[in-house]
Amino acid sequence: MNAFARWWRFNLVGAMGMVVQLSVLAVLNRAVPGHYLLASAIAVELAVLHNFAWHRRYTWSDRGVGDCWARLLRFHMSNGAVSLVGNLLLMRVLVQGAHVPVVVGSLMAIGCCSVANFLLGDSWAFAARA
Repeated sequence: MNAFARWWRFNLVGAMGMVVQLSVLAVLNRAVPGHYLLASAIAVELAVLHNFAWHRRYTWSDRGVGDCWARLLRFHMSNGAVSLVGNLLLMRVLVQGAHVPVVVGSLMAIGCCSVANFLLGDSWAFAARA
């Protein structure tokens, strides 16, 4: 699969994951106001698991499914870490520092992390086997 097609698939899965993340964040933020960082962490984790399943079966399906648990571990150590750390740091700056609404701040953080996540997914989490 060429890089452009893979980037398109990655962003399609990412858009679905963004809906998952923002929906969970909105619900948690309404249910427990003031705890936006905890809500963000939970929402990111659910989106990471959602995205892993779809990336494995759609974005990088041509590279074989491989050992699911090993790929999930690599995905969490790369994409999960970037998403969690990036979102929490940016949410702190945007929501508390710049007074951006929680869901808008999360949307901005997702955008900032997406390129790094694609590169890590392509080169390591779902790397082609020799």
